[in-house]
Amino acid sequence: MSPDSDKAQLIHQLRIDRSEREQTGAGVRKWWLPVSIAAVVIAAAVVLLLTRNSAIQVSEATAVAASAAARPAAILQATGYVTAEREATVSSQIAGQLSHVYFEEGEHVHRGQLLARLDDSAQQAALEQANAQLAAARAQLRQYQVQLEQARRDFARDQALIGQHLVSEQDFETARTQAATLAAQVVTQGRTVAVARAGVQAAQVQVNYTIVAAPFTGVVIDKAAQVGEMISPIFGGGSFEAAGIATVVDMSSLEVDVDVNEAYIHRVEPRQAAVAVLDAYPDWNIPAHVIAIVPTADKSKATVKVRVAFEKLDPRILPDMGVRVSFLQAASAEPGGAAAALPAGTVWVPASAVVKRGGRPVVFVVQGDKAHEASVTPGESAGDLRAIQGIASGAAVVQSPPARLNDGSRVTVKSDNG
Repeated sequence: MSPDSDKAQLIHQLRIDRSEREQTGAGVRKWWLPVSIAAVVIAAAVVLLLTRNSAIQVSEATAVAASAAARPAAILQATGYVTAEREATVSSQIAGQLSHVYFEEGEHVHRGQLLARLDDSAQQAALEQANAQLAAARAQLRQYQVQLEQARRDFARDQALIGQHLVSEQDFETARTQAATLAAQVVTQGRTVAVARAGVQAAQVQVNYTIVAAPFTGVVIDKAAQVGEMISPIFGGGSFEAAGIATVVDMSSLEVDVDVNEAYIHRVEPRQAAVAVLDAYPDWNIPAHVIAIVPTADKSKATVKVRVAFEKLDPRILPDMGVRVSFLQAASAEPGGAAAALPAGTVWVPASAVVKRGGRPVVFVVQGDKAHEASVTPGESAGDLRAIQGIASGAAVVQSPPARLNDGSRVTVKSDNG
């Protein structure tokens, strides 16, 4: 074979078969196109599902019942703090060393729940001693009772024989004296048993004093002692003993204490409507009312303390939070005119809560983790409030609903101002 023919054969072997490549490409395209379409459909479904299930973060406010006479007007403002009507520093009733602690700060506790124990070895020893003394006293009493029964039988027998002159007068008198003496000893020993029983009860009380329990249902807001510390019910200056173990607050008794300038105290009266705004949540208007005006003044500040109750408690309200209270009064609709009557069922909400959907005014009411659209009839405005009809007083409404918020959308309520 010539060199030229060999070269031509090699070139032929290196030539690419275009028909085979086209067939392979066609095969790949046959399975790649359905797979691509399926991937796009699945991705779209996942995005739709995530979008549907994602919660929208919103701020809420509470609808306040409007006065049947007129729109509310703030006639006075005062500042104060959230306080608890029931708050207790829990301590033991005796001094001792903590051996067990069963709670942590922030924990909810129930009335009578065990919080801590003191070392009770001395009290248990005293209780065992008291029980032993009681057992000994009872045994001695039983002995005297048996001797008394025998003495009474001897006396009865001598009494039957004395008439027959079968026993002497001296033996008869001895038997009677013996019975009387043992009867007195039984009475005395019975009182000794009573004293020993009281000693057992006293020792048991001391053992019970080593147990520290919650005085009422509430939340532990402060843990003041640890295992191994010495505690005492009375705090002494320079002492190394803690005066308390924990501070428990009844969260259902939260209220507001505000200081009102004594020059304006005449504007406040019991059961007067008010609106409280926490410093931590400046956009949250909380319906409230006056509980009482404390009948004394602080001469150093020229103020009078006023107790204000929340209409509805909320977990976001915490003790010692700063709060501003606006005391409300029905105002006239027109100067010098009669009060403008508002229809029954009217509530006040932030004006930003009322939006339009489909050309009609609505608000979004938060129920659980969803917002439900509610058609309303708007009324007059008072500052940043708007009178509406269509929802109940106390309902939680969304402030400034975003455009993507729809009926049934999942929401989460903002826990802070951010």
